[in-house]
Amino acid sequence: MAARPIWSGTLSFGLLNIPVNLMSGERASSDIHFRMLDGRNNAPVKYERVNAETGEDVPYKEIVKAFEYEKGNYVVIEDADIREASPHGKETVEVEAFVDERQIDPRYFEKPYVLVPGKKAEKGYVLLRETLRRLGKVGIAKVVIRTREYLCAVRPQGAALVLLLMRFPHELVDVDEYVLPEGKPADYRISGKELEMAEELISAMAAEFAPQEYKDEFQQRLRKVIDRRIHEKGATTRIADRGEAAEEGAATNVVDFMSLLKKSLETNKRTPAAKSARAAPAKATKSTKVAKAAPRKAPARKKAAAKTATRRAS
Repeated sequence: MAARPIWSGTLSFGLLNIPVNLMSGERASSDIHFRMLDGRNNAPVKYERVNAETGEDVPYKEIVKAFEYEKGNYVVIEDADIREASPHGKETVEVEAFVDERQIDPRYFEKPYVLVPGKKAEKGYVLLRETLRRLGKVGIAKVVIRTREYLCAVRPQGAALVLLLMRFPHELVDVDEYVLPEGKPADYRISGKELEMAEELISAMAAEFAPQEYKDEFQQRLRKVIDRRIHEKGATTRIADRGEAAEEGAATNVVDFMSLLKKSLETNKRTPAAKSARAAPAKATKSTKVAKAAPRKAPARKKAAAKTATRRAS
């Protein structure tokens, strides 16, 4: 099955807008996931969405997001409210500056995505990719993905433009918060000879980074253990499972690069649509509701009766 875009929108710098599809840059996790069972009878342990007042299950479609603004008081936030908070009002990666990649602390980088050009957008895509490559620059931008805004970097990678999600400075712990061994090597009785030997060892182990040589050996060993257990008598049990779905977005168009580049250089302006969207003040939506947390009541009688029966049986 072909991969679906997370969203379709624009990559903009100056007055140029390049239609792109934001695609995942990661493979699905290969981690081994375990299901929790009750060790007494191997029945699945459920994690249910339950109404705290009635004790009844809540269908996923009935669940809404709410923010607790005071203890026990919530305001319900709907999808339209979240869209309104988007700085661009649409799916946009708006480059705000171009910087040298080596200036960026690696701790800022979080998750990779691939920007794929939309229909007839190849010229603008290649123009940006090759200019970044020639100058050794990356574009620093902001992007909204689902319900959150991220800082991000746009950089060339082979034939692609890769978008790397970044952490904001407040998300990083300042290393000065920890007690660390400051000062010179001599302060820790490290001799010149020890430094030389350490340098020799590191030089001897120096190599080109070849990521394909690194494998998750723990997962491989764990799979062998699981295969062995599957064939042991009485080690397997049968349980049922459920699944979930995904989503997609929309697109735009691009022309006349020379005049847009000239205008951008002359005026040093950002994309007008993005600027006006950012300047617009947020309006309160009619759909915003205020809810007070209901006091917890005992769950429905049928559940209470079932628990009593279980206790007696044990």
